[in-house]
Amino acid sequence: MDVAMYIVLGVLLVLLAFYIGMAAKGPTTWDRLLGLDLVCTKIILIIIAFAALHNTTFLLDFAVIYALSGFIGIIFIALFLSRRKRGGK
Repeated sequence: MDVAMYIVLGVLLVLLAFYIGMAAKGPTTWDRLLGLDLVCTKIILIIIAFAALHNTTFLLDFAVIYALSGFIGIIFIALFLSRRKRGGK
């Protein structure tokens, strides 16, 4: 079980690096926002896998808090970008 979890963590870290690159140099602003959302999702999965590997349930609270703050942050950034593009308030 431990070896499988370390493999899962390794795959998630590789995907995290890929999505950080996507967020850094996406062709459009919306692609960068999608990359940022995927980075947030992979970090949540890494926290959950780490909590399962070490039998620490308090890390799941951090994952939930990070998920909520990431969701709210992405929504606010998307609203800001859409209003900026329209030229409105």
